[in-house]
Amino acid sequence: MVQFTRREFLKSGLAAGTLAASGAFPLSVPRGSATDMVTLGRSGVKVTRLAFGTGTFSGQVQRALGQDGFTRLVRHAYDRGIRFFETAESYGEMHRMLGVALKGIPRDSYQLMSKVTTRDGIDPQQKFDELRRLANTEYFDIMLLHWQHTATWPADTARWQDAILEVQSRKVVLSHGASVHGLPALRRVPGNRWLEVAMIRVNHTGKSMDAEDYATQGPGNVPEVITRVKKVREEGMGVISMKLAGEGAFDREDRRKAMRFAFRNAGVDCVTVGYKSPAEVDEAIENLNLALA
Repeated sequence: MVQFTRREFLKSGLAAGTLAASGAFPLSVPRGSATDMVTLGRSGVKVTRLAFGTGTFSGQVQRALGQDGFTRLVRHAYDRGIRFFETAESYGEMHRMLGVALKGIPRDSYQLMSKVTTRDGIDPQQKFDELRRLANTEYFDIMLLHWQHTATWPADTARWQDAILEVQSRKVVLSHGASVHGLPALRRVPGNRWLEVAMIRVNHTGKSMDAEDYATQGPGNVPEVITRVKKVREEGMGVISMKLAGEGAFDREDRRKAMRFAFRNAGVDCVTVGYKSPAEVDEAIENLNLALA
């Protein structure tokens, strides 16, 4: 299979081929359910609208369940129809715990996303292999550059971008993107031809959302974030919403409002939520079903 460098990828028609064939993606939300399969833009990867997140307070909440409790929770989500599971290198033991929890479930029946920390002095290929071993998987459906929080991240992560394209050519990774924090980083997402998937913080109040300072303790700039989300969707990127519950700060009513806002106002493709109990999984499914009704 032909291998592309990042520069060759950007010059080729791969980055825009889907748009040329099908036109801009609509922002209207069709009727449906939380467990419907949707395509994440030009990545071509199909996932359930609701994802199972493992990073509540960097995975602390999920790790505290222990392996048996976490496995039961993952299996409950799977039985309820959730087929998209995501984790990150920085979430401690979560790659390994998720691999154990999903063991025995047919790999082609669910999608798995990892997020890699783009450190200097690390061999990307070795890191991807390490994460695969930990997660007990031959491949990741999506690999994201994690926690991109500066305006210079597209240039700073060039070697990681090239490395992802190389493993993507070997089907070790099927699609790629980045998770961004802060407005300076988010502003570099529209127009970025390397990106296939963008993970962006979205809720209706601005809690834990993007501002000029990525680590602000105050509210984020909701109007600007939504403008950027709509722009990248128009360009054909898939958009996954995170921080939907304001890092656990929202009550049930605000969680419902946040879910509706993400799909009806921002127009995201998918949302990821971290859970600690079956009841929270069930509530998130109900909230998304209501948002789509």
